[in-house]
Amino acid sequence: MANTFSREERVMFDEVLEGFEDGLVISKAATKYEPLSPLEMNRVGDKFWIPAPDIAVSYDGFDQTANFGDMTEMSVPVSIGFHKSTPVKMTAKDLRSATTLKRKGDAAKQKLASDINLALFNTVALQGSQVIKRTVAPTGFDDVALADAQLTEQGIGLANRVMFLAPRVYNSMAGNLAKPQTSGLRETMTAYQRARVSDDIAGFEVFKNDQSLRLAAAGGGATTVNGANQYWVPKSTSTAATGETENVDNRYSILNVTATTYAAIKAGDAFTIPGVNSVHMITKQDTGQLQTFRVIGKPSAGAILVAPAIISGQGGTRPELEFKNVTATPANGATLTWLNTATAELNPFFKRETLLLLPGSFQVDPEDGWQVMRGTTENGLKITYTRQGEINDLTVKARWDIDFGTSLLNPQMAGVELFNQT
Repeated sequence: MANTFSREERVMFDEVLEGFEDGLVISKAATKYEPLSPLEMNRVGDKFWIPAPDIAVSYDGFDQTANFGDMTEMSVPVSIGFHKSTPVKMTAKDLRSATTLKRKGDAAKQKLASDINLALFNTVALQGSQVIKRTVAPTGFDDVALADAQLTEQGIGLANRVMFLAPRVYNSMAGNLAKPQTSGLRETMTAYQRARVSDDIAGFEVFKNDQSLRLAAAGGGATTVNGANQYWVPKSTSTAATGETENVDNRYSILNVTATTYAAIKAGDAFTIPGVNSVHMITKQDTGQLQTFRVIGKPSAGAILVAPAIISGQGGTRPELEFKNVTATPANGATLTWLNTATAELNPFFKRETLLLLPGSFQVDPEDGWQVMRGTTENGLKITYTRQGEINDLTVKARWDIDFGTSLLNPQMAGVELFNQT
């Protein structure tokens, strides 16, 4: 079948691509990672591993005889896990008007752009382990400065930091900046006239996000550590009983707990553990601040999967010394302090390099009887428009499709800020 389209329809598709790119707010802050070729991705099932950043360890003195250890190269699993489609059905009467096609295209653009933004937003907002708890309403500089301090004291680079604020949070900050006594004249007028926060606050590029995710207050009740010596030893691979080896995801570790209401613990809950402080990831110096953790899942009864993995160095192996991120192993019976104590909107922040947007691929062949147009946005996201007619009733089915994945490479390079916590 010939691959033919009316001029009106081609214009409509071009406009979808243009608007689609403009709507990708969060994806433009993420780092695009181009995966393997479509053929190779097919062979690996749309799943693959990429190397994680290395951290070195140093020793005193000239004689290093006892310190030559094997290298531990770590990697992170990523996958193309999302396929989103907007299907429509049009009658022969509908197709007389170019505005019908344009409206359908606009609607598809808006929804698919929203799907990508939401997927990226949820990835960073629910997995980022840096948590800033504020008991007050948003104020402005001080809020962002706390996030800056927490990242900086842990050795997380100053460049390429971004923060996305929920609309009401962003506007509250703008309200404070609109007061002459708290900011310069230019910032004051911009905040007053456009409800706009400065592009750069405490080292972060700050954006208003039109999507928000509310995290309910933690419901785990009194939750304590169940068992001593719970820490993670980083490793490149693990070996099954059959002798097969596979890569290991070192971003998370399991913490066994006893909770009064274990069933109420949920993904996204944030907590600290007494005596478990964060360290500078290069110098390993104690920051004097409690490490913040996020619940990623509940793999088995009485266990929670937490980010980041608890690497205390207690085992003394070289990988533990290199990737140590806390001062001590949680004590048996230590009580977790929940940080999300009131339902509130999540306001994520992260280094651009740690949040990945992965373009996917799939094949739709015009020779199979479809009419197909394809395009690629500036972010590398491929959108496919497919159309097929039905001779029985002269209707046309059309659909817009995208395929993509998201990944947070290092939970410690991302986090959220919560306001009005009790």
